[in-house]
Amino acid sequence: MRRTKTVVLAGASGFIGRYVRSRFEQDGWSVRTIGRKGAGNSSASWNDDDALTRVLNGADLVVNLAGRSVSCRYSARNRTSILESRVRTTEALGRAIARCQEPPSTWLNASTGTIYRDARDRPQSENDGEPGTGFSVDVARAWETALDVAATPKTRKIPLRISIVLGPGGGALRPFANLARLGLGGPMGDGNQKFSWIHVEDLYRCMRFLHARTDITGPVNVASPDVVSNHELMRLVRRAYGKRFGLPTPAWLLRAGAVLIRTEAELVLKSRWVLPQKLLSAGFIYRQPELGGALQQVAKGRV
Repeated sequence: MRRTKTVVLAGASGFIGRYVRSRFEQDGWSVRTIGRKGAGNSSASWNDDDALTRVLNGADLVVNLAGRSVSCRYSARNRTSILESRVRTTEALGRAIARCQEPPSTWLNASTGTIYRDARDRPQSENDGEPGTGFSVDVARAWETALDVAATPKTRKIPLRISIVLGPGGGALRPFANLARLGLGGPMGDGNQKFSWIHVEDLYRCMRFLHARTDITGPVNVASPDVVSNHELMRLVRRAYGKRFGLPTPAWLLRAGAVLIRTEAELVLKSRWVLPQKLLSAGFIYRQPELGGALQQVAKGRV
């Protein structure tokens, strides 16, 4: 008989985590979770090193999605929270895995495609991508450093440089959809910034793929190869939500509006051109490779 595989999910309460947990369970995996103390029915909490080790011991795969949302103003307090929620959880997993007698064979740790510079001239692959500057990039580099220095010789470690995730319930699509419904679904800023994205189902399938492909190491860009401009993104959003026209939103208005809704304009104005070279070279097949189709599906509330 085939042994039931076990995955440990850290940060399973968010949009991505809930979806990934459901999909692993549907595919017959046993799921253990790690979360904040008193948060739901987690198998272990971050402040209990012994419990972390017990939960991780004997698991096949660990996926760390933990981290405070970046959809906020980057005040000093929020910057500290964003950074520590990523670095400290990664460090805690490293300590716990090091203590396991039967450590997981694969550790997939969330990172972000925002680690690359504002790219409008060429795509950024894992091999030739150029790091950017600024707070978001500093967080990504600290996040990946915490993973890299973890002493887990029996566990393969892969930072997932994840692009904007779309899926049922909207995910990161919600603010774009809301603007379209209000008649403001035109280009943002100059509209030339690139938009890299991944459907949440393909993110899940990527996790399974990377666990099985033991020859893949180092950072992996998790994105669809169908990268579009913001101008094209908003056209496709309008089409998906049945809106023929949309007023453009200049950069100055986005920056002013971001202050009012307590977020950062960088989230839509930075050009993210992420090339998933490792996945493409390894033959990964996307279920949702094209943005227009993915948006139509999300708008209709289907997977």
